[in-house]
Amino acid sequence: MAKSRLEPSKLALRKGETDESTRGTRTSSGTFISASEDKTGILDSVERKIARVTMLPKNHGEAFNILRYELGQKYDSNYDAFNPSEYGPQQSQRVASFLLYLSNVEEGGETMFPFEDGNFDSGYDYKKCIGLKVKPRKGDGLLFYSLLPNGLIDKTSLHGSCPVIKGEKWVATKWIRDHPQED
Repeated sequence: MAKSRLEPSKLALRKGETDESTRGTRTSSGTFISASEDKTGILDSVERKIARVTMLPKNHGEAFNILRYELGQKYDSNYDAFNPSEYGPQQSQRVASFLLYLSNVEEGGETMFPFEDGNFDSGYDYKKCIGLKVKPRKGDGLLFYSLLPNGLIDKTSLHGSCPVIKGEKWVATKWIRDHPQED
């Protein structure tokens, strides 16, 4: 369903950022697909399973963001939640992210968490692929939360996608918010 609809992936820009100043940060291609577009019912079934495992209502999920990373493509470290001081006021916040790996990757393409150890004083370079790495394996899912119970952004949720060295990476990302989303 996604292949014919792919476009260069976009970024939510912080105050003062431009498309030009962020070029190269995210080099994948992608598209959004909602479960209502899938007549097979598979995406609806996946959404129900994600709701069960996260204990967050199904209607709080955004449409699936289907992403393809080709040779050399990556996504520098980022947060899925939006800091209001950087992005402006938010009507709804991303609480959790569920990544469903749709393909194996021969080499590279790991999802990495540079601060998984809680050491925030390491002078981290956002372009480096260091930290806890999760290798994409078709059919695997990865769940992480973006907010702490007090509503602040969890700094250990900083993550990125390492460059694909060999093969191709396909992933379906489901962002789950603190309020219901329209389908």
